[in-house]
Amino acid sequence: MDLLIEAKGLQTYYGASHILRGVDFAVSPGETIGLMGRNGMGKSTLLKSLMGLVTPRGGQVMIKGRDMTGRPPYEIAQQGIAYVPEGRGIFGNLSVVENLRMAARPGTRGQRDWTYERVLDTFPRLKERLGHGGQQLSGGEQQMLTIGRALMTNPDVLILDEATEGLAPLIAREIWRICGVIRASGISSVIVDKNWKHVTQITDRNVILVKGEVAFAGTSAELRAQPQLLDQYLGV
Repeated sequence: MDLLIEAKGLQTYYGASHILRGVDFAVSPGETIGLMGRNGMGKSTLLKSLMGLVTPRGGQVMIKGRDMTGRPPYEIAQQGIAYVPEGRGIFGNLSVVENLRMAARPGTRGQRDWTYERVLDTFPRLKERLGHGGQQLSGGEQQMLTIGRALMTNPDVLILDEATEGLAPLIAREIWRICGVIRASGISSVIVDKNWKHVTQITDRNVILVKGEVAFAGTSAELRAQPQLLDQYLGV
């Protein structure tokens, strides 16, 4: 099975700070992956390296078999990779409708599985706020809008950084429900979140970063069976 994303030996720096130290990371079609680790261990840097927001000094990023190392983010997105960043990045001066419709396009295979109507059916809370500006939404509603906007691009891979950070428990549960819907739809996902229990309930595999290196890579069942690793690497 061809890999959608394959990163090999990534070496990424911020100035003189060496963040990623030889990281390998891959995403297969239909696969949901949890990316975990304490704060400052390189999770967001890995995602930004995959998306072209940060250029690695060493290693390679392959998207669907093509070398995309150092290519600009819009070219990565054109390969069917959607990114929901930490901080969400919605357009606050646009309405919910405008935020969604501006992103609408068929996927790389011409698929239009995620229509405007399907997104609103998946996010009933947004349907009640179509005329609201992005800045008028709560944090949880903004997160729903950002995920919905990403789905409007009909991606092959959805990358979700800090899925439920700062959200009330009720809203967080809704986000996890939506992650399950996305998985069931066949879209591959990479999910970063501090709640390993929720992450491992919906992921096939998990990768734990420690100081910019892969400390664990394995199935969710393998990770849950090793509580000492969870304690050592995640501090739970």
